[in-house]
Amino acid sequence: MTVISLSITTVINVIGIGYRLLDAGTSALILGADVIIASRRLSEVFNGYMGFDTVRDRVQVINNVDEAINFIKFKIQNPKSKVKSVVFLASGDPLFFGIGRRMVNEFGEDKVAIFPDLSCIQVAFSRIKEPWDNALLMSIHGGPDPANRRVLKYEIDHIPSLLEKHDKLCILTDRINNPTVIAKELLKHSAFRIPHSALKMYVCEKLGYSDEKVIEGTPEDISSMAFSDPNVVIIKKIPQPSALSPQFPVFGLGESEIAHSRGLITKDEIRAVTIHKLKLPEKGVFWDIGAGSGSVSIEAARLFPDLRIFAVEKNPEQLAHLQENKIRFCVRNIEVVPGEAPMALNSLPLPQRVFIGGSNDKLAGILKFISGNTGLGVIVINASTIETLNEAIRLLEKNGFRIDVSAMSVSRSKMVAGKRHLSALNPVFIVRGERN
Repeated sequence: MTVISLSITTVINVIGIGYRLLDAGTSALILGADVIIASRRLSEVFNGYMGFDTVRDRVQVINNVDEAINFIKFKIQNPKSKVKSVVFLASGDPLFFGIGRRMVNEFGEDKVAIFPDLSCIQVAFSRIKEPWDNALLMSIHGGPDPANRRVLKYEIDHIPSLLEKHDKLCILTDRINNPTVIAKELLKHSAFRIPHSALKMYVCEKLGYSDEKVIEGTPEDISSMAFSDPNVVIIKKIPQPSALSPQFPVFGLGESEIAHSRGLITKDEIRAVTIHKLKLPEKGVFWDIGAGSGSVSIEAARLFPDLRIFAVEKNPEQLAHLQENKIRFCVRNIEVVPGEAPMALNSLPLPQRVFIGGSNDKLAGILKFISGNTGLGVIVINASTIETLNEAIRLLEKNGFRIDVSAMSVSRSKMVAGKRHLSALNPVFIVRGERN
């Protein structure tokens, strides 16, 4: 058993402010601090706290996070410095998309203590009187410096697809990724399966300030308005009759649901086995070569939204279907790559998984191109002819892959003269090559 306690060597106290009065413990830490660091906005917030006048001369306003961290390092590491205790004022809960993680990483757990206030999320949901235990919480706040924006897990164009899976989203915004831009992004998706009228948006402005405000409206309403910073956006789905809000399965799309040229699509049963054989990771890079209408890519994208998928296709008609399906199913993590492999693969990031659904007699060149990628773990090739099967096995073995082959013979029922008969589809060989 490990007992975690606050070390007496702690010199940096990260204290959240903005929503509640300070308790006796955090007040004592602030009064006893040699220096108190705050951004310009938080220094204005702190100005309204009892005891500010007592420590006013110890408040150092530094608006840039990197500069603030370097300042702390200089103060606590300089042998001539008399600074023994630093307070860093943060907004709300420092460990909720905040500075807390960075401070611990920079200075170590034994040097940092975290004292959270309420998070802005808690306050926002309390204002609209909604539970938030069933909401997806996300940040599209890229940081205070426009020239050095942080890499975000989600971007604005993820929001429509996220709303397919979640009834509520709560979004931390910034000046660039603001409520107006979010609303316009929702309106952009003409094929979005959730009607805009079935969405309610709340913009919670300047929470904790004397002039805080909550604005409620549809995406159309919000798209024409401007808002004060800081703000938090909550998007809530309004329950609709099922006929008005069709939902596709997470996995198991039917051929009739996917736009495609007649007959040119990986059949449902074959697609299911193919995806199983690929052993797709949650994150990484997946190439779908000869993607056609994108049925495999679409299913994979919906299963693994953090997987980067590159769908390579040369046929203009199929490319049009691919783009249509990408919009229809609100999948952002597919990049459509026009062109023929292997030439079209030159500029793509190296994959961990590859599916070849069509190679147009270029299979040898494709496998030669990708065989040197040591990060490639699994490649799956679907073959409809004996010749392609033999070529796939030979080339995969030549390039150092362990092989297994599955022969898929699918029959589907159909009614003939009032009776149910089975009609066979063309058999398909699924060849998997795997290596460590």
